[in-house]
Amino acid sequence: MMHLAYRAATDLVAPILPVYAVHRRRRGLEDPDRLPERRGIAGAPRPDGPLLWFHGASIGETASVLPLIERLIAMRPDAAVLATSVTRTAATVLARRLPSGAIHQYYPMDRAAWVRRFLGHWRPDLAFWLESELWPNMLCELRAQGVPAALLNARMSPASFRRWRRFPRFARRLLGSFELTLAQDVEHAARFRVLGAEPVLIPGNLKYAAPPLAADETALEAVLDAVADRPVWLAASTHPGEEAHVVHVHEALRHSHAGVLTLLAPRHPERGDEIEALLSAKNGLAVARRSRGELPGAATGVYLIDTLDELGLFYRVAEAVFIGGSLVPHGGQNPLEPARLGVALVHGPAMFNFTEIAAELAVAGGTRQVADRDELAAAIGLLLSDGEVRRAQAARAAAVADARSGVLDEVLGALSPLLARI
Repeated sequence: MMHLAYRAATDLVAPILPVYAVHRRRRGLEDPDRLPERRGIAGAPRPDGPLLWFHGASIGETASVLPLIERLIAMRPDAAVLATSVTRTAATVLARRLPSGAIHQYYPMDRAAWVRRFLGHWRPDLAFWLESELWPNMLCELRAQGVPAALLNARMSPASFRRWRRFPRFARRLLGSFELTLAQDVEHAARFRVLGAEPVLIPGNLKYAAPPLAADETALEAVLDAVADRPVWLAASTHPGEEAHVVHVHEALRHSHAGVLTLLAPRHPERGDEIEALLSAKNGLAVARRSRGELPGAATGVYLIDTLDELGLFYRVAEAVFIGGSLVPHGGQNPLEPARLGVALVHGPAMFNFTEIAAELAVAGGTRQVADRDELAAAIGLLLSDGEVRRAQAARAAAVADARSGVLDEVLGALSPLLARI
C-alpha cells in the first residue's frame, strides 16, 4: 500500500520535477548539459557484455567504492562498470577518478517511468548501492526485473531509523530488494536487521580501503611557499552554521598565535559566495579565495578553498584539522582521509555517520572531541603550540587508518556468491 501511494505521488509531481531540476541547475547543483539523464535518458551507449552498476548519492559514498571497482575490473575484465551519482560534485570528481572505461551517469529521479527507461537501456547484471540510498521505485523495479542487488557499506542514522520504523512493512519490502546487506559496523547492522534486511554481514568499512588522497605537486609547492612558516589549521568539509564557529576560532587564535592562517574548505564549494560574504562582514578579516586563483598573502587571515577535490593538498599543508559536519547535526565527514596523511584531528560531538571509526580513533588517542567552538579553539591552539603532542596524536590516527587494509578482501569474499552468477 505504501509503495502504491509513493508511486502515485511521484507520478503526480512528475510535471514539476523538470522545473525543480532547472531550479537546482540555477543554483549550480545540476549539470545543464546532462539534465536528460535525470529523466532516465541515457547519455552514453551500453557496452556489450556483463554490466556492474554502482550507485552512491554524493562524493563521500562514491569515492569509498573506487578501490572495489578497480579490483573488480581486474578480476572481471569482461565486465563493464556504470557508476551513478546524484550530485554534480560527485560527477566532477568521478570523472577524474574512475578507472578508464568506466561510465558515469546521473541517477534518474525516482519516477517509475524514468526508472524503467534507465533500466531498459543499461540492463545491469548486478546492482551495488552504497550506504543509505533507498529509492522505492528503483528498488522495486530491480526486484521485479530480477536484477540481483546488494547494499554496500550500509549505514542508517538514528533519525532515519526512527522514520523507517514508522513504516515497518514498507521498509521490509524495500530492504528485501537487496540479496545482501554489508553494514559498516555493528550499530548500523542492528538497525538494518530490525527493519528486515537479511542477510546482514559486517565485513568492515570500505573507507578503510581508500588510498591516501592525491595532491598536485606543483600546486602544493606553491601553497607551501605562500604559507611559509605561519601556523596553519584547516576546517575541512564544513556545513552551514559551522563557518561562523570557524571565524570565532580564528579570532581566538590570532591573539595567541601570531600570523595564524585559517584554511576553510566548505563541503559544498558552490557556497563560496555566501561564505565569503560572511567572512567579509568581519572587519579586518582579509580573505583570499582559491576559486579565483588566489594564494594566501602575508595579510590573509582566512583562505577560502571553494574548489573541488583538493583536500589531499590542504591536508598536507595544515598542522591540525577540524572535521566538519560534527558541530552541527550532520554526522561528520570522513576522518580517515586526514589521518592517512599524518594530520592531527579534532571533531565535534556529531560523528554518527562514522561512529565506529570515531570511537577507534578516540580509544587510540588519535583525535580530540570538542563540545563547542570555545573548546575547538582551545584544542586547535594546543595542537599548533605543542609539536610533540601534535605529532604523537597524528601518528596514532595514522595507525588506526592503516590497521584494516584487508577490508577489501573481506568485502569481495562476501560478494563472491553474487559475482559468481554473472
